[in-house]
Amino acid sequence: MVAFVLVLLALWIIGGIAGLVLKGLLWLFWVSLVLFLATLVFSFVKGIFTKKS
Repeated sequence: MVAFVLVLLALWIIGGIAGLVLKGLLWLFWVSLVLFLATLVFSFVKGIFTKKS
């Protein structure tokens, strides 16, 4: 699960950089930023409420 979250975060970062570099794709930066933050919050909340054995 950790690897999956890290891959998603890397994809959002790459998408955000592409949105800033390519002309006319600023919307891609904002979408990537929102998805990055949502992934961070989701993984943080899931980590808090997961029982450690």
